[in-house]
Amino acid sequence: MPKLYEYFGLVVLFYSREHEPIHVHCKYQGKESKAEILYENGKFVKVIVKEVAGKEPLDVQNLKKFKSL
Repeated sequence: MPKLYEYFGLVVLFYSREHEPIHVHCKYQGKESKAEILYENGKFVKVIVKEVAGKEPLDVQNLKKFKSL
C-alpha cells in the first residue's frame, strides 16, 4: 500500500488493484476515511469522502484537513 502524502500526521494511501471508483484512504492514529474520485466520460466530476467499513472514521478536525487536501 503506497503512501502518497503525509500532512501533520495524516497519511494518504492508495491500494492498487482495488475496487472502483478510484479512491484514496486517509489514516490518522488508527482512524480511517476514504475519498472517492468520480469521473464521467473521462472528465473529473467530484470527490466524495466516505467512511471505511469496519474502521472508526477520522475525527471532525482531521476530516476537515483531509477534505482540504
